Amino acid sequence: MKAAVIRIAGGAENFSLEEIPMPIPLKDHVLIKIKAFGLNRSELMTRKGLSPAVHFPRVLGIECVGEVESDPSGILAKGQKVAAFMGGMGRDFDGSYAQYTVVPNAIIMPFESTLSWEILGALPEMFQTAYGSLYRALKIKEGETLLIRGGTSSVGLLALQLAKKSGLFVISTTRSDDKKDLLLTNGADEVLIDNGNLAETIKSQFKIDKVLELVGTSTLQDSLKKVISGGSVCMTGMLSEQWSIPEFAPMDYIPATVNLTVYDSGQIRIEETYFQEFVKDIEKGFIKPPIKRIFNLDEIVAAHRFMESSSGGGKIVVLP
Repeated sequence: MKAAVIRIAGGAENFSLEEIPMPIPLKDHVLIKIKAFGLNRSELMTRKGLSPAVHFPRVLGIECVGEVESDPSGILAKGQKVAAFMGGMGRDFDGSYAQYTVVPNAIIMPFESTLSWEILGALPEMFQTAYGSLYRALKIKEGETLLIRGGTSSVGLLALQLAKKSGLFVISTTRSDDKKDLLLTNGADEVLIDNGNLAETIKSQFKIDKVLELVGTSTLQDSLKKVISGGSVCMTGMLSEQWSIPEFAPMDYIPATVNLTVYDSGQIRIEETYFQEFVKDIEKGFIKPPIKRIFNLDEIVAAHRFMESSSGGGKIVVLP
């Protein structure tokens, strides 16, 4: 089968399209014929060598959609549509940058849909991250005011639509005036240009109940200063590509009575019934998944370069 293999950490040019042996599913694993997969910023960081636990050579890719090719357990029939994501995929074992992959049963979600593979390929990790951050971590409620920091990212755009569907007043940020219309079109009530220091501006104009922090550690403290007493900040994204906070002192860093949490789909998984409902909402036109561009597997170098240079606006999908 064909796979995009990276043998040495570094630039996108380090990917090579190779013919490698078809993986064989063992007990509690399933062989999936990959139909599409989305690109993720974490894969960009791994490619650069910023994921210390990942060893090369490796086939990257933390998510995919496709059809069951073989399930030794007999639970899933051949041809069943499935999504798979996280659980060590593309990190501890070879992932989705290929025509086939073998993954544990535990990270698979069977589903049914009439949507195209191009659309379905954008959904698994984007849905898990946006839904989990809003409903499990932040516990959003109708009537609240939500600030999405890093609003033009694929997760930010989907979170905006989900929050509006749940009756929240949503403020989204962007670093570019050119992206204002994108956020307004997706339902934002207010759009703010993010200069990295919005705390005083926000407090003088809005009362923020919840913040979805997608930029990361570089703006986290500023986000914590924005919310009301008893409010919450969920750090989910790392668009700034910074994993940690130097000399973190919690008593100085976190304002009193403000809650700080995180969402990680590798630790908490949203049940497949919610994913199926989400897919049905897309089919009915209630949600429009943000997709920016579609590549083929043999364009993986160009796809990664596009992800690295892009400033958001939707998910990048690759078709094997």
